[in-house]
Amino acid sequence: MDSIASTSKPITSTPESSFDISGGCRAFIEPDGVEELLKPLIEAGSTSICFSNCSFGLEAAVIAAPILLSISEQLTEVDLSDFMARRPETEALEVITIFSEALQESDLRYLNISNNALGEKGVRAFGQLLRSQCNLEELYLMNDGISEQAAKAVCDLIPSTKKLKVLHFHNDMTGDEGAISIARLVIKSPVLEDFRCSSTRVGPQGGFVLSEALGNSTNLKKLDLRDNMFGVIAGIALSESLLVFSNLTEVYLSYLSLEDEGTIAIVNALKNSASALEVLEMAGNDITSEAAPALAACLTAKNATLTKLVLSENELKDIGAIVIANALFKDEFGKLTEVDLSTNEIRTAGARVLSQAVVGKPWFKLLNINGNYISDEGVDNLKEIFRKFPNVLGPLDDNDPEGEEYDDDTEDELESKLKDFQIK
Repeated sequence: MDSIASTSKPITSTPESSFDISGGCRAFIEPDGVEELLKPLIEAGSTSICFSNCSFGLEAAVIAAPILLSISEQLTEVDLSDFMARRPETEALEVITIFSEALQESDLRYLNISNNALGEKGVRAFGQLLRSQCNLEELYLMNDGISEQAAKAVCDLIPSTKKLKVLHFHNDMTGDEGAISIARLVIKSPVLEDFRCSSTRVGPQGGFVLSEALGNSTNLKKLDLRDNMFGVIAGIALSESLLVFSNLTEVYLSYLSLEDEGTIAIVNALKNSASALEVLEMAGNDITSEAAPALAACLTAKNATLTKLVLSENELKDIGAIVIANALFKDEFGKLTEVDLSTNEIRTAGARVLSQAVVGKPWFKLLNINGNYISDEGVDNLKEIFRKFPNVLGPLDDNDPEGEEYDDDTEDELESKLKDFQIK
């Protein structure tokens, strides 16, 4: 059995007001050690508790409950993520209910109940705690088995999200119907700044409804919808919402099946928005060179603020890479640190101009063009370009120098694009 000790690592509170037992190896809390373990909670007047990585059994929970109840009114931050590991479902639900009842008098700003495989039963076991929260600013429900029914339960139980700034779902089983319930939460969260709904099995229907709902979140700063199945139509709907985000700095839209049409709509919206974009990730969306001019125009519009660009696992090929390189070359991009166009069927010509576009930029740290079709001679050429900056060129261990050939028409178009690129 693992031993644990209380620490003072804060969530967002000051160290003096935090009680955190999450450090070290996973611990199974035994009844005979609960009172001693939680004694500092009362002595320190803690406003923040973190029990993550500590698994409470039923007997331990019964002993912990009155201690939590005695301080519940002073608490503003509670982290109960991953606190039910390896417990049978019946016991886990009872423990959740005990903790929920003990903490229902709290007025929380931060609540994290991630990594508990809750499902609908678990969400409803947290019902008393969730029903009592009217001032939440941060809510995390990641890796919780949030199905359609569980998402609906979350939406039904929380009385108010008017102050909610952070809402995170990830690695859940939400699906389209669940996304519609989450969309209801989003609509009722007018000051939302950070929204994540990634790897949640949301398809075109749910993606469309969720994208429309996001149009109400005009304060949004960070948006993460990665690894869903939105498709083109939901992507276009999302583009219409993106236009209203004047504070948006980070956009994560990888693996959404956006294709060229959805991608063009989104980057045009970002280009025309007032946002000071810093991070743009759109990997794995079947993007071809057809979308490259729109992407380049967006990059040019955001050149003063952009720090990171990820377009890996697409089909931009040399032509698309050169169009993007031209944009990166012509403008200052004074804050740019990373560009990732790995696995894009790029050959030597495209790799060379991308390298020339970024080499020597003041803050630049990494060009990732691994997994492409660069010849052995081309690899040597790239290493020469980065001779003074050897750590800036990423590894090329997955490069395939025997990659696909282009036909004559493509080669002619490639030569035309290369004429527009000015060698440094």
